[in-house]
Amino acid sequence: MTEQIEDICSDLFYLSETDAEVRPFFGGSMQNGVRETVIKNVDAKSEKTIEEISLDSVFSRLKTIHDRSGENENVVKSVELRKLLEKNLKDLIVLRFGRIQIDIYVVGVDAEGNLAGIRTTAVET
Repeated sequence: MTEQIEDICSDLFYLSETDAEVRPFFGGSMQNGVRETVIKNVDAKSEKTIEEISLDSVFSRLKTIHDRSGENENVVKSVELRKLLEKNLKDLIVLRFGRIQIDIYVVGVDAEGNLAGIRTTAVET
């Protein structure tokens, strides 16, 4: 699954006030639940800056560079990525860290008990 996530993430961008690459995330073994392990792995400074959001809100903003020329590759890639994550990861969650420059993680637990998913950033002023 690692290679599949890496392949799908290629040329995939999250749109906000800036376009940010979507990158694979592999966070090691889960310890005390997905949320707690992700928070520990990303070294979040404060629980106050952490928000859990829906998968729909993330996947609606994924685009590819090709979109700007009118192609619909983003639809295919984002649907493929979402299906891959939902099929292969249990306890899938989306966490946002920060206020203006926001780190976004879509993470679940793979068959070996390790965290896996994607990460990106958003700018919202």
